[in-house]
This record gives sequence, structure tokens and C-alpha cells, in this order.
Amino acid sequence: MDETTLTLESLQAQLAAQQSTFEMHQAMNVEVFYWWCTAIMMMIHAGFLAYEMGASRSKNALAAGIKNILALAVIIPTFYLFGWWIYNAFPSGLIPSDASAALPWAASMGPDVSDMGTGIFWAAFALFGATTGSILSGAVIERIRVSAFLILTVFLGSAIWILAGAWGWHPDGWLLTDLGYHDVGASGVVHAVAGFFTLGVLINLGARKGKFINGVAQTIAPHSLPMTLIGLMMIIFGFFGFLGGCIIFNGGDTGWTTIYNTPTNLSAFAFNTLMGFAGGVIGCYIATRDPFWTMSGGLVGIISVAAGLDLYSPTLAFIIAVCMGFAAVWFAKLLEKRGIDDAVGAVAVHGFTGFVAVILVGVFAGGTPNMGENPEISFMGQSLSAVIMALVGFIPGYGLSLLLKKLNTLRVPESAEDLGIDEVELIAKPYPEASTPASTESEVPNKLANVEPQGV
Repeated sequence: MDETTLTLESLQAQLAAQQSTFEMHQAMNVEVFYWWCTAIMMMIHAGFLAYEMGASRSKNALAAGIKNILALAVIIPTFYLFGWWIYNAFPSGLIPSDASAALPWAASMGPDVSDMGTGIFWAAFALFGATTGSILSGAVIERIRVSAFLILTVFLGSAIWILAGAWGWHPDGWLLTDLGYHDVGASGVVHAVAGFFTLGVLINLGARKGKFINGVAQTIAPHSLPMTLIGLMMIIFGFFGFLGGCIIFNGGDTGWTTIYNTPTNLSAFAFNTLMGFAGGVIGCYIATRDPFWTMSGGLVGIISVAAGLDLYSPTLAFIIAVCMGFAAVWFAKLLEKRGIDDAVGAVAVHGFTGFVAVILVGVFAGGTPNMGENPEISFMGQSLSAVIMALVGFIPGYGLSLLLKKLNTLRVPESAEDLGIDEVELIAKPYPEASTPASTESEVPNKLANVEPQGV
């Protein structure tokens, strides 16, 4: 073998080694990206906790907070047990296909140094599920049993939304392959589903005591509006992790794609997420001048453009968000007039906004082609898909909460509602010094008399 041949073989070996190293680093980059998306999504739950504790009266503040902590804790393992399997087994409808690799005892569902994808994608989807389950939490504060909430949130966060995700987010999902469904930021599969599930629960749960007097809605003020506003801003921060998890980081020459394998990038998401946020805040502020709704407008704005983040111009995203700020406030007032007590406007902010957002993609992006032989985006396809998302949420939400109501396990007793859920279910007070001072005024002089003078 001559020297030229040896040199050529050596170069080929070096090139193969470099290619292998490059591919390993690309896989690691994908893993790191979704690791941090998942970490940032945890901020959503810190935000929900503060948001709902502040929105409650002080006698129910801890119950509102503990519901959020427990929702996260119960959805993660249940999503591991059956949620990930549902996503992989049901893209074609209600008849499962083989998804044995997604079952909890499968080899891929645990540590494997050769698999840099399954665990990190499962984690991101588990946090999507936890976010979906937490959307229910704020609407039902101050009168739902913690146990009933946990049952409902497990069904919503680990089964119901992910079935919708299998239909509308999976690359083989029938809404995509039959109707050309487009919803890159989960306006439908997360927000519309969760919002209409919540509506079904609220119908059976009923209003808080004192909310309606002679049919007229009364204001039940939050005990800490500043805490609520801070919590909402934390949710907005967490949304950047949520939306980052909605984009596919392929690595190599392919680059960024949507969940539907159509080309996009983080720049498109950045433009329209920020413009949507700003437009929603402005719209809700002009419509109400109310601090709570002004901050909630940030959520409205982002959700209203999330389905078409990859397609809209920033100007269009801003206009949509401003208009949806007005529309969400109107819908919240409409529900209140119908006797629905949604303590934080979750049905309007998430359900109604997500529903309309899906349809608007058909209005403004109709005719846009999808990948492969999938139908192009259309108004009819988006409208029908939005109705499906609403029904997938509402029917099980109404049915399961009705069953819990019949079993007398949905709502706390009236006496517990009067006293406060914190003392009844948690045996704790958020601000004990307010009702049990450390010392009375009469004790202060006596205590001061026993204090020895201190030198400077």
C-alpha cells in the first residue's frame, strides 16, 4: 500500500470522526435547548401560584396556592404513566395505533445514553400538560374541593389535552392530514381545550357565595392585587419557554421547523410573541382601565397570535392582539351575565381567545401550503378544528364535574366556604399575625419596662 493511499484513508478516518463529533454536539444542542425550555416553563407555575393566591381572599389564599403545587406534582407522573402514550397512540382518532415505545415500562422511557431525545421531549410535553391543567385552577378558586380539583386536573393535563395534541400537533394527526390544521403555538390544543373544559366545570360547580345577589354580579376583590399582577408577569416570562418548546430544533442543515415540519425560526416567534403581548395589554387597558385585566391582556395577546406565530407579520399580530383584548373582556362580561363565576376570566382569556385564534389563522393565512400532501390551510379547516377543540374540552369537563357533583365531592360545604378553605382543608392561615397578634397594646409597656438599656 503506497503512501498516498494511507494518507487518503487517514483523512477519511479523520473526517468520519469529525462528522461523528459534530452529530453528537448537534444532538446535545437539541437536548440543552429543550432542557432550558422546560426549566423556563416552571416559571409559569410559580406565576399561577402567585396569581391565584393574590386573586383569592386571604382565607382561601393557601388553598389556591397548594392546588397549583399539587397540580404540577400529580400531572408529571400521570403524564409519564399514560399521557405520552396517548400522544403517540391516537393521532388517527379514537382507535389506538401501536405506541409500545411510549409505555412507561419501555426501554426508551428511562435513562439511555444513546437516546438524547425521548426524555427531553417527554419533559417538555409534561410541562405543557401541567400548564394546561393549571388553567383550570384559577377559575374555580374559593369553592372547589382540593381533591376534586386534582381529579379534574389529571384528566385535563394528562389525558384530554394530549388527545387533542395527538390530533392537531402530531405530524400524523388527522386534523392536519385531513383538514390542514395549523396551530404552532397551541392556541387550540392547549388553551381552547383547557378553557372550554373549565367552562364545563364552572357550570356544575356554581358561583362563589355572594357573587350574585338577586341575579346581579358583585365584585369579590382579590386580597392582594399586586401579587396577582406579579404572578401574571411571571406567567408571561414562562411563556417564552412554552413557545420555545413548540418549535422543533432539528440541527444540521434542516434548522428550525414548526411542529408540522414547515420551516420557521425563533425570530418569527420573537417578533409576534412580543407584538402580541403588547397589543393585548393595550387592548384590555383601553377596554377596562382595570389593572387585573390590563395584565391579563398580555396573556390574551400572546394566545391570540400563538396559532399563527410563524405566519403573521408583526403589524398584523399587534392588530389581532389589540382587537382580541376588547373581545376577551366582552366575552368575560357575557359569561358573568349568564351567571358563570369565572374568578380570573380563564374561559375568556384561554378558551375564547384560543378558539378565535385558531379560526383567525384560516382568515389571514388561508391558502398557505402544508408539508407533503397535507391539505393547505383553510378557513373551513381551521373553523371545524376550533369547534372540535372546544368540544374535546367541554364534554369531558362537564361530564366529569357533573359526576363529582352527583357524588357530592365537587364543592366544599357552605360552612367551609364561609370559614375559608385554608382552615378546613389545610388547617393553616396565610397571615396568622393578622388575627392573632404577637402582643396586645396593653402588653407592650410592660415588656418595654423589662428591657435593659443598651449601650451605644
